Amino acid sequence: MASKLSTQPYRGTRDFLPDEMSVRTQVFSQLYEVIESYGFARYDGPILEPIEIYEAKSGQELVNEQLYRLTDRGGRELALRPEMTPSVARMIAAHADTMAFPVRWYCHVNCHRYERPQRGRVREHWQINVDTFGTESLEAEVEIFEMIHRLFHAVGASTQDYVLRVSDRNLVQNALASFADVPDELMKGVFAIIDRWEKYPLNVQQEALAKLGLSDTQIERIGQLVTLDFTGYLQIASKETLAHSNLARIITEELIDVPILFDPLIIRGFEYYTSTVFEVFDTSPDNRRSIFGGGRYDNLVALFSNRRIPGIGFGMGDVTLFDFLSTHGLLPQPNNSADVCIMPLHPGVRTTMKQVADELRAQGIRTVTPLEEHTLSKEIKDAARRGIRLAVILGEEELARQHVIVRDLTRSEQVEVPLSELVGTLKKKLSDPTG
Repeated sequence: MASKLSTQPYRGTRDFLPDEMSVRTQVFSQLYEVIESYGFARYDGPILEPIEIYEAKSGQELVNEQLYRLTDRGGRELALRPEMTPSVARMIAAHADTMAFPVRWYCHVNCHRYERPQRGRVREHWQINVDTFGTESLEAEVEIFEMIHRLFHAVGASTQDYVLRVSDRNLVQNALASFADVPDELMKGVFAIIDRWEKYPLNVQQEALAKLGLSDTQIERIGQLVTLDFTGYLQIASKETLAHSNLARIITEELIDVPILFDPLIIRGFEYYTSTVFEVFDTSPDNRRSIFGGGRYDNLVALFSNRRIPGIGFGMGDVTLFDFLSTHGLLPQPNNSADVCIMPLHPGVRTTMKQVADELRAQGIRTVTPLEEHTLSKEIKDAARRGIRLAVILGEEELARQHVIVRDLTRSEQVEVPLSELVGTLKKKLSDPTG
């Protein structure tokens, strides 16, 4: 006998059974509501993109090590989408002539990266992207920062559960050049080391800087810069750099009423970020890691168009988000069971059963009817096992009086009610968890 195919999903991907899908749907619905309350409109795009849109700006690690590459029958090199930002920049460039800027867009898409599966990392993840295009105003940063806090509030988190760490790549670059004498040609390599500064011991980072050709004095000064607070950068950075930094203005002029923490270690790995960058970190000792991040990418649309269209946004991945929610006990309970099961006691009431079911569904009550004939006791046991709370029992005697029996399957209690009061009775019982 031939061996059976494996029931396991491809390594690094996941199956979502109904209970887990119910939890995810509840969480994402809360996030959508917050995002749309700011006027963001939802969009979508293809999962396949030309490989060059990632080679241009996304960073060598992603392009060389993490892309799922393929060649179509026409010889074109494609990639499974590893992130959404280059795609949305392409879409904005393609339709810019018909848009009234600034525009606020968001999406929720699956992305693919070939990397070693571990906690917080898989090969296919779902990501909410939120982006604003067509403005350099610092109000775009303020709006994004405020939204991030409201997103966490919507899923039940407090400001003690996470920290929003912010920085400005231009500000840090200016300080590296003026205080540590880092030349322009080494700046990219220094940024890459700072981006992973917290992941390795200090001596490892110093050795990496030395391999770039930096002197002991330069390395020592870089070590000082990565520990400076915002006041320190105010003293080092040039007036011109500060004047063009939205983040510097937000902090110095106190233009935001939600907590942010300046942190020069926040650089972000993608090369398209141009100034403001940020990441949200879990504060729990059980999950001290980045949850998601984003920043400004004022030149990314220029890959596709001569028109300059600045952008700012973030991508929130589902894996780290749900690790955060699990760590803090914030995951909702599954809620995918039907509310009501209709149980006919005789085949002759089938027409009435369908009419009652249609009316309940029209009123937003999730209703199932039997697909096979079983005894009432078996129907009740099966419905209770599926998590259905209420049963509507249709008997010939009761229907002759225009009544039905409503049974609470969690309490084994039942009451006879007029058909005309059925919807109201069910809604009242369903709205009261105690019955």
